[in-house]
Amino acid sequence: MIEEKFAEGRSFIHKLDPKIRIIASIVLSFAAALCDNFYIALGYFIISIILITLAGLNRVDVLKRLKPLFWFLLMIWIILPVTFDGEILYRYHWLKITGPGVILSCNITIKSISILLVFTALIATMTIAALGNGLHRLYVPDKMVFLLLMTYRYIFVIEEEYKRLLRAAKFRGFKPGTNVHSYKTFAYLAGMLFVRASLRAQRVHQAMLCRGFNQKFHTLDDYPPNRLNSIFLMGISVAGLSLVIFEIMWP
Repeated sequence: MIEEKFAEGRSFIHKLDPKIRIIASIVLSFAAALCDNFYIALGYFIISIILITLAGLNRVDVLKRLKPLFWFLLMIWIILPVTFDGEILYRYHWLKITGPGVILSCNITIKSISILLVFTALIATMTIAALGNGLHRLYVPDKMVFLLLMTYRYIFVIEEEYKRLLRAAKFRGFKPGTNVHSYKTFAYLAGMLFVRASLRAQRVHQAMLCRGFNQKFHTLDDYPPNRLNSIFLMGISVAGLSLVIFEIMWP
């Protein structure tokens, strides 16, 4: 199954109500995404670092999770500084690097890392069942919650089914290549995968009905309201609102 590396822990963040963590992550991520000031964006970055520290996450594992984002940011740094108009900081023949392009790249970098760190600290530190519980208590439609939980539960099953189909094709002499026969074979594999996934979905639904499924989300986890959740959400709200006000009042 999908690894939940950060979900196990006894840190301050792990003890918070999933509903509170979801609300806090949405508030911070939206505020950071709409920020246009580089110095204010650094404030969101500092908040994300504090959250990572409070969650007690391993820094190496966090950096590994950021690796795909770094490749995207690398493309930003390659394209924006040389294509954005403005004051030229450096010129080499036809190549020119502009100041506004560098500032915009820095802003995108800081905001992207901050948002991903916030979600890592607040969302990745809960199990998928806890996430479903929190979404349900935030009145997200049950169908959306079930879709999330079932996708998590059976995506690795579909992956194993695809590997079995591909292995069977290779046993029959199939060798992948860049030719029409390979494309047709992969198309047949995709079709068979959808057919088997549909049949499995029907069997799972029938099994759930046999066990009393009534299209409601039930859980044994209980998160009674306490002062810790209220203080955390208030602190996050005050920090986010303060940064928004600072940006509005910035000369």
